[in-house]
Amino acid sequence: MNDDQALVILAALAHPTRLKAFRQLVRYEPDGLSTGALVDMSGLTQSTFSSHLAVLAKAGLVTAEKRGRLQIQRAGIDTLRELMTYLAKDCCGGRAELCEPLLAALTCC
Repeated sequence: MNDDQALVILAALAHPTRLKAFRQLVRYEPDGLSTGALVDMSGLTQSTFSSHLAVLAKAGLVTAEKRGRLQIQRAGIDTLRELMTYLAKDCCGGRAELCEPLLAALTCC
């Protein structure tokens, strides 16, 4: 990951609707949620929510798969992992013991 890729991902998450949707999808991994369920949770119209979903998908934070008649959205966990690794790569100036609380928080869930 480079700075430009990280900025695209962070920008996608910088909107309250997109952040909330992504967090919902992370909670529902590995099953994901239907697009309709996400729309209902957001309180937005389908078309407005779809534009937010497109931003998340472009950033690699959401993937879609067809299950019967439903479009299931899933969190891009690999992208999230890459972003977290990128952000923490130079953590604490090479003093790993200072990063232990961060690592513990990431592995707890």
